[in-house]
Amino acid sequence: MGFLYGAAIGIQREIYKDYDRRVIPLPILGYRGDKLNVFGPFISYEILSLGDFKFSARAQPRFGGFDESDSDIFEGMEERKISMDVGLGLTYQRDNWKFEIAALHDALDRSNGTESSARLGKVFRFGSVFIEPRVGLSYLDSRHVDYYYGVDESEATNNRPEFEGRDALSSSLGISLTTPAFFNGLTRISLDNTWYDSSITDSPLTETDSSLTLRASFSKFF
Repeated sequence: MGFLYGAAIGIQREIYKDYDRRVIPLPILGYRGDKLNVFGPFISYEILSLGDFKFSARAQPRFGGFDESDSDIFEGMEERKISMDVGLGLTYQRDNWKFEIAALHDALDRSNGTESSARLGKVFRFGSVFIEPRVGLSYLDSRHVDYYYGVDESEATNNRPEFEGRDALSSSLGISLTTPAFFNGLTRISLDNTWYDSSITDSPLTETDSSLTLRASFSKFF
């Protein structure tokens, strides 16, 4: 328990046309307590604990969006901005299994959309190395999909027809490796692949139906 510092980086292959990767460096200053956990811009606060169940309030950034300079496909379109999501989560953890559900809403009224998600994983320990494979589902409502993948009538061209987003259910598969073996801190590397619903991939802004994300972080207490 206590304050921590470190750094993280995320590399994501976007599904937008001619926008292959997004690199997100992130300095970390945080805190880990009995109820409050802060890891950079990711915040959770435990509201209730009942045995293996933990109910929490959450806030986290939404690293989505684009502007005209990101790709030719966005020329003449309004900027889609990053945002901050807030909501609630429920975690069940027992015998190295972890099941988590969450519902988050756009708090800055960018998309005014909502995401509901579920994830199941299991931790395997090999000495000081912990490996967790996981599967997940994510439901995005039509407001979220329309904001980030839709094309308004005023933005439509011959190569970019009007498109209205619909509700989408996407799936993911991932694995993470965590170890305290280096420099008296905690090193974590994760790799996730997401397969998007056709409600997203039918958009004229996209060119593939999946994206791969690599994240790495190092943190230590002080």
